[in-house]
Parts: sequence; C-alpha cells; structure tokens
Amino acid sequence: MKAARVITQLLPKQFSRCTSSLTPSLINTQYAGGTTEPSTPQSHGRRKLSTSIAVSKDMKKSSDYSTAARELPQLEVPNYDRELKFKGLETDFPCLSRLPTAGPDATYQKVTTGFKEYHHKEPFSVKYNEGILPELTIAYETFGTLNEDKSNAVIIFCGLSASSHIRSHKDNPAPGWWEKFVGPGCAVDTNEFFVICCNNLAGCYGTTGPSSINPTTGQPYGTTFPIISVDDIVHSQFLLLDHFGIDKVYATVGSSLGGMTSLLSPALYPDRVGRAICISCCAQTHPTSISLRYLQRRAIMTDPNWARGHYYGESYPRMGMKLAREIATITYRSGPEWGNRFGRKRTHNNASPSLCPYFEIEEYIEYQGESFSTKFDPNSLLYISKAMDLFDMSEGYSSLLEGVSRVKCPVMIIGVQTDILIPCWQQKEIADLLKKSGNTAVTYYELDSLYGHDTFLLDLSNVGSAVKGQLETKLTQTGIVRKQKPQWLAEDAERKVSQQPAS
Repeated sequence: MKAARVITQLLPKQFSRCTSSLTPSLINTQYAGGTTEPSTPQSHGRRKLSTSIAVSKDMKKSSDYSTAARELPQLEVPNYDRELKFKGLETDFPCLSRLPTAGPDATYQKVTTGFKEYHHKEPFSVKYNEGILPELTIAYETFGTLNEDKSNAVIIFCGLSASSHIRSHKDNPAPGWWEKFVGPGCAVDTNEFFVICCNNLAGCYGTTGPSSINPTTGQPYGTTFPIISVDDIVHSQFLLLDHFGIDKVYATVGSSLGGMTSLLSPALYPDRVGRAICISCCAQTHPTSISLRYLQRRAIMTDPNWARGHYYGESYPRMGMKLAREIATITYRSGPEWGNRFGRKRTHNNASPSLCPYFEIEEYIEYQGESFSTKFDPNSLLYISKAMDLFDMSEGYSSLLEGVSRVKCPVMIIGVQTDILIPCWQQKEIADLLKKSGNTAVTYYELDSLYGHDTFLLDLSNVGSAVKGQLETKLTQTGIVRKQKPQWLAEDAERKVSQQPAS
C-alpha cells in the first residue's frame, strides 16, 4: 500500500480521492503489456502512466519521492536547467467534479403513487432454478369501464423500466409514459375498452421485486431474488386477470419487452387472448441485444457501491447506474435522428477540446444517464434485462417455428427501420413464422421513423393509427384475396365438362 500512498501525495489534489482506494495491484494494471509488476528503466517496450505530473526539486529529495521514482521512473523530475517545450492538458476535469454525491435512498422510492395493488398470498413459482417467491404483489392501474360480460379488457404490457402509469388520472396527475396513446378517442380508446397496465415482476414501482421486503427474512430480497423470465411476467399478470374474473382479454398490446410479453401471452394462454399487438420485439433475443444489455449489467455490478446487490439503506451504485443508462440511451435512438438533432455541434462555440463533453451529443448522453440514475432500482434493471436476454420462444420446442405456431389469434407486428436494439428484420421474422405456421390473420408494418427503438413512445401518427386500426377492426375474413372466375366463365367450363363423351 506504500506505493498507493506515494502516488496520492504526488498527484494533483483533484485526483487524491479517487486514488485513495487504489491497491498496488490496481496501480500495476495501469501499464501496458499485461504485466503485474511495475515497469523499470529497462522496460523500454512498456507504456508509461498517461498522466504527466510536475514535481518540485524539493520533493525529489524526499524519501517518499525516492521510493516513487525507483518504482515509477516516469515520475522523475525533468532537468529544469535546459529549456522545456511542452504544454499539456489541464487536469481539473469539471465534468467529474460536478457529479453529485450518491445518497442511500433513490428517488424512484418516492414517486410510486397512484396505483392499486393485488396481493397474491400463495407461493409463486418461477421458470428457472426452481425459484419460489413466498407471495406476490402486482401494482396496476386501470382506465375505462369493464363491460358486463367482461369482454372489453385490453392489457398493455410495459417495457423494461416503465411503471403501470400509462396515463394521468386523479390519483396521479403526472403524465403517463403512453399519455397520448391511451384515453377517450385515442389509439387505445378508453370509451371502448377497459385498459389494464401492470408494473412488471421484479420491478420497483409497486410490484414485487428485489427492493421488496422478503416476508421470510424481514429484509429486502436484493440479489436473493430468483432469476425471472418473460414467462413469469406473463403468468403473474394473468393472476390479476383471474382476480378481475376476466376469462379472455380482447387484446394484448406491448412494445419492446412489452411486445415480447404480448406475443408470448397467446402462446401460453391461447384461449384467453383475442388478438395481439407486438411492437419492436422479437421471438428470441439475438446476440447483439444480449451484449448491449450485458454491458449495462456489468456497469452496475462493477460499481463498488452495488455491494453484491445488498445496498439498500447503505450505499447506492449511482455511477454504475448512470453508465448503464448512457449505454442504453445509445441503443434506444438512431444515428439519423442524432445527425439531424445534434450533428457535430459543440457544447460551447468557443470551447477548447477536452476530455469532458465537448459535443452536444456527449452532453445529452450524460444528462440522460444522470437523470435516470436514481429513478429506477439497479437490481430491477439487472433482473428484468436478464429476463429479456433469456427470452426464446423455441425453448422447449423442436424449432422456433413450432414455438411461435402456438399463437393462433390475429396478430399485428410493427417494426422500425432505424431500430438498432431489436432491428426490424426480427419483427419480419415473427410475421413470416406466424404465416408459415398457418396463421392467416397476420399484419406487418415497417415504419421509417427516425426515432429508433423509442418510436413506440414518440410516433403518435404511425404507431397510434396502426394500434387503433388493429383494435377496432371488425374484419370477418382474413388472408389473401384471390380473384374468382366470373360466373359465366364458370358455367361455360361446367357445360364443356358435361358435353365430354364418357370414356
């Protein structure tokens, strides 16, 4: 640890806090070449530390400096008797010093109001690892009126980080995440339908998740919470439908993770779903999507404040959560949008280049990460994103076609050409598989929206119109229209057949 103390003394004041926790092994890893030993004067092929540090002559004489110079020769003082020609970068980095200190409590714990709760008192078994939750709470909100025969229910499945709050109401007047898509006369018309939206299993907005109290221990579950699947999310929300006495929903609707649950629902409950709308989703998660979410989980789990998932009331992995959201933001939007919106514009026209945000797009990414970092439980992100990665409708079946063929109801699939998280070819794959399985009531739309994966949140005209049309259509026939022969031609053919001599 002596080397760590020496470096802390030599570094400028703004670095002292971040280096105070360094161990010798961490210091050694700053060298190139994979060595676990500090470099020596003979290590000509190894890169020196990237930070240039000016040290006074007096410090050079100190025993501490002598130790540092012997172990870290790149810290030796230049010969000031000759002229130096060097001008480097100022190392104050205001973009780091302005980051707020993380507190023990996250903001998301204080904004979850206005929802109702269904308490399932029986143990709830999950798909993997023989996991069991002793009981289950589902947070939900409803809009519109359930008709007498309970045939007008539409369940909207939310995405990874969303709550049950899709629209404002008297108990929570804040705008919902699908505010302009749901309501009287909207895409999902609450004059016609009884709309239900739940917070996902493993979430942090009222439904049982890692931040919930485990009744068997009296402590938050943390990472003792069982691994969940998209199947478990579907099963948990159908328990709520049972509570309402709804045998069959008129439709399921969802985007992203919600699209996966919307597609899986008629596969798991073929007699309980009338039609399905699935936006920007897939039938099985592909490697690119998995890798992007893996990086987000990695950012959280390598934050020392994550504390193996047991940070509640103690610490909070804010920096890991911030970085995770910054990565996610890149996957949610598109290059064409950012080209139009930001281009190469700088944060300040006269600013000198630095390692801090210099372009507007960098500042935007930083803002998105910081603003989200305390709105959602990091453990919830870990568990729900893992459920998305595990999603595969071929699991337990001989092929993806066989797994998808369980869906017999009418389905509308919507893809977005600029989506980089779940590209539109994956939505086309779903539509093709459904048609190949014999489902004749499949509709596929491919949108040219600029907004990438987030199109379902922003493109009211295209997404809203498609959703409304699919929900309200009363088509009695589906499939491909084939021209029939004119009646006179059919009669002429029959006459010719009847006139043929018998063999």
